[in-house]
Amino acid sequence: MSIDAYLTLGIFVGTIVGLVTFQQRPAAVFGVTLMSLVALGLVSRAQLLSSMVNPGLVTLVLLVLCSFALEKTRLLRVIASKMIVSSYQSTWFRLFGITAACSALLNNTAVVATLLSPIRNNPHHFASKLLLPLSYAAILGGTLTLIGTSTNLIVNSLFIEAEGHGLSFFSFTAVGALLVVGCGIVLRLASRWLPEISVEDSGSKGYFIDAKVKLGSELIGRSVEANGLRHLESLFLVEVVREGRLISPVAPTEVIEINDKLIFSGDVAKVRQLDQFTGLESFAHENGLLDRNLTEVVVRPESVLVGNSLKSAGFRALFDAAVVAIRRDGEQISGKLGEVLIRSGDFLVLAVGEDYPSRRNISKNFIVLSGVEPEMRLNGWKAWLAIGGFLLGVGLAATGLLDMMQSMLLLLGILIFTGCITVNEIMRRFPIDIWLVVSTAILLSHALVNSDVVSVLSHWINASSDKNDVYLALIAVYVATWLMTELVTNNAAAALMFPIAYSIALGLGVDVMPFVMTVAFAASGSFMSPYGYQTNLMVFNAGQYKLTDFFKVGAAVSVTYGVIVLSAVPVFFPF
Repeated sequence: MSIDAYLTLGIFVGTIVGLVTFQQRPAAVFGVTLMSLVALGLVSRAQLLSSMVNPGLVTLVLLVLCSFALEKTRLLRVIASKMIVSSYQSTWFRLFGITAACSALLNNTAVVATLLSPIRNNPHHFASKLLLPLSYAAILGGTLTLIGTSTNLIVNSLFIEAEGHGLSFFSFTAVGALLVVGCGIVLRLASRWLPEISVEDSGSKGYFIDAKVKLGSELIGRSVEANGLRHLESLFLVEVVREGRLISPVAPTEVIEINDKLIFSGDVAKVRQLDQFTGLESFAHENGLLDRNLTEVVVRPESVLVGNSLKSAGFRALFDAAVVAIRRDGEQISGKLGEVLIRSGDFLVLAVGEDYPSRRNISKNFIVLSGVEPEMRLNGWKAWLAIGGFLLGVGLAATGLLDMMQSMLLLLGILIFTGCITVNEIMRRFPIDIWLVVSTAILLSHALVNSDVVSVLSHWINASSDKNDVYLALIAVYVATWLMTELVTNNAAAALMFPIAYSIALGLGVDVMPFVMTVAFAASGSFMSPYGYQTNLMVFNAGQYKLTDFFKVGAAVSVTYGVIVLSAVPVFFPF
């Protein structure tokens, strides 16, 4: 082999070692790989540019951006409110079925993030008995369609680069359906081994936020549970103030009445979730100040506010700002927001007016920390546009009437034009890590071809193997990809194993599709480690699991998953 071949192989191996060593920083590892390939001249300028604008990669990025609008609607929260009932059996199957179905079309990380809070706060079951099945259901649901998981889209990007055309929307569906059913049955049986862990109530942590129930509100006359007030993301209903009387803790059966003050605690950036409930308003929202970014401040010891309440101090007149939330380290705050006596060192989040920056008393009273951008929520016709537009775009692409990239590009333009998504939001949340990983993986594939590593590997396999070894090679590809996804991440595993699997198929002289699909499914088969898949890591922390919990349940699911993939792929994608 040439010097370029040895250099390329060295970079390939070094990338794998880097991913294992720096598991939490895959983008940085791929960034070094990208610079190494360019610096050593192993790829051309045209290949560098084409890898960054690969149609599959552009489609993946557009899908992620369009999904931001969908996350801001009530869709998943409404679904979550209907999911948990008193029967564990019924709850489990609702949770598994709905999560798998949603993950087939939506970003599974967003699905899990939305459902975490209602599961953690549910009054009927241990959260630890449901959170791990939630993650596994999201993984399994993602295998149903081309857009179900970023792994499938990454494999599609690499396939387009190699073959000149992409996979169809339903290429994954037949095998994915078998995985959902087969692994779902095993997961239900294995759920008995999940621990019963009482998750600590998060109600006393974070900021203290209140909102008033106005006349005509949809909340009036319905219980806390029926209104979905226990299913908010990172906000917890801790108290209700009613006619001077404090109700705490708040039971799920508590019926909301007019003029109730609802006291929440949690992440102030999630305060715009309250917009989804008609007739529930905070002071800042009522005065139109929440349309602006928020400012976080600390009360100085010499502030005129110390010892006074916000109401008695005339806060709005003094600072042209409204207090959205209060936090006091080491102590839980109780009662109405406007009647809390302010102390030095209190953290306040302010919704500020136009005159706020010019007020000379700001620096005398506060230490300004930073800006806090509230997460906007979509309601009314904008919510219907986001949901309907996404489903229509996916439907047109699934039926072949419109290319997926075209439909998502048109949808993104409409969402920006109608204000459902802002340009600033796109810039802030642009999936740079995914873009860097995929474009570098495509570039690495080019380098392997340029340096003749692929042809040498194919020739070696062709000379030392025969048709009888094809299935053994498929098993080897699955195991190698599965090990890599457990050790590093699913996206990195798919990106690195694709060129190897493709070369093996060429060397054996068989159709590449069985090997391509095996890589896609194996890269999503992370069940035994919390670190191989983002949703696993999310529930690992939220459910307070141990590594042994993942191994006990995940081992059975993982074996079932592997058997189904290696049995079904050759049937639906013959050699």
